[in-house]
Amino acid sequence: MNDPRPGQGPLRVLHIIQNLNYGGMERVLADLVNRLDQRRFESHVMALQYVGRFGRDLESAATVHLGPRQERASLLWPRRLAEAIRRLAPDVVHTHSGVWYKAAKAARAAGVARLVHTEHGRHVPDPWISRRLDRVASRRTDVVVAVSEKTATLLVRAVGVDRDRVRVVRNGIEAKRVASAGTRALRRSFSIASDARIVASVGRLEPVKGYDLLIDAFARLALVDSGESPPVLIVAGDGSQRSALEARAFDSGIADQIRFVGWLDDVASLLEEASVFALGSHSEGTSISLLEAMAAGCCPVVTDVGGNADVLGAGLAHRLVPPSDADALSTALSRALEGAEERRADGETARERVRREFDLGTMVEQYSAIYEDREA
Repeated sequence: MNDPRPGQGPLRVLHIIQNLNYGGMERVLADLVNRLDQRRFESHVMALQYVGRFGRDLESAATVHLGPRQERASLLWPRRLAEAIRRLAPDVVHTHSGVWYKAAKAARAAGVARLVHTEHGRHVPDPWISRRLDRVASRRTDVVVAVSEKTATLLVRAVGVDRDRVRVVRNGIEAKRVASAGTRALRRSFSIASDARIVASVGRLEPVKGYDLLIDAFARLALVDSGESPPVLIVAGDGSQRSALEARAFDSGIADQIRFVGWLDDVASLLEEASVFALGSHSEGTSISLLEAMAAGCCPVVTDVGGNADVLGAGLAHRLVPPSDADALSTALSRALEGAEERRADGETARERVRREFDLGTMVEQYSAIYEDREA
C-alpha cells in the first residue's frame, strides 16, 4: 500500500491505558499493536499506572511509555498528561476503558486532531458519575468503539453517547496460536487424575467476573455428580478476590476439587485438557478467554451477559445461562459434562465460529480504517 500521507511518514498512534498487565483488554491492545502495518502506523503505548506483562510483547512493534505521575486534581485538569501527549505529538490518540475522561481531556488540550476510544465492557449498573463523565468524554471523541452490539446499546441508551459516533468492532484472536499439540503435563503438575473431567475458567479474580457464582455452582455439581472420577475446576487467573474465593471453596467442602493456578502463559495446555470452559461473569464485553477456549474446541457454558451471546451465536445459545443463578449454572455444567457426544459437537461448532467470525486480521483492518478516517 502507498504511504497514506506522502512525505509525512506513517500515522503516529498513541494508545493510553491503565496498565498492560494480564487481562482481555490488555491482550487486545497488544495483539492490535503487534499486527498493525508499521509502514502505515507508528505505534506508541502509554500506561498510566505501570507497564505489566504485555509490555514485553510490544518491544518490536511500539514504543512503550510510563505515564507521568498524576496530580490530585488530574481529573479536573490533567496538565502533566497533556504535556506528555504534546511531546509525543500523535496524530491519533486511542484510549481504552478506565482512562477515557481524563485521557480525552488531556488529548484535546494537547491539540490532538483525532481521538478514538474503545469501550471493552461496562459494569451494569454503572455508577451515575461514571456515566456522566463518559458522556462528556464522548463529546470530545471522534469514534467510540464498542466490542459488541450489546455494549454499543449500553453506550447509547445508558451513557448517552451519540449513536453516530459509535462503531462496533468485535475482538479477534489468532485462532491458530491457541492450538496445542496436547499434553498430560498439566494434569501431573496439578495432581489431577488422568480420567477426571476438567472445567476450566480463565480471568481476573474480581467481583465483576462472578467467580463466587462459579464456585457455588461447581459445589452443587460436585455434590450430585455420579461420574467415576470427580470433576475438577481449574481457575487460571489472579486478582483481589483470590483469598476470598479460596476460602469459599474450602467452606463449600470442595477445595480438593478446585485448583487456583494463577496466570498461565501456556493457556493452550489447559484448554487442551478441559472438557468444558465456564464463565460466571456479571458483565462482559467480548471475552478473549472465551474466544480462545472456543478456538481450542472447548464446549462453553457461560452467563448470558454482555457480548457472550454474540460470541456463542445461535448454534450454541443453549449453552447460555441466566446471570447470577448458581443453580442454573450448575445444571448447565452437569449437562455438558454428562453429554460427551453433544459436548464434543458443540466444541467443533465453537471452533468454527471463532475462526469464521472473530478473526484478528479483520479486527486490525477495522481499527486501521478508523485511524485513517475511512471505510473498512
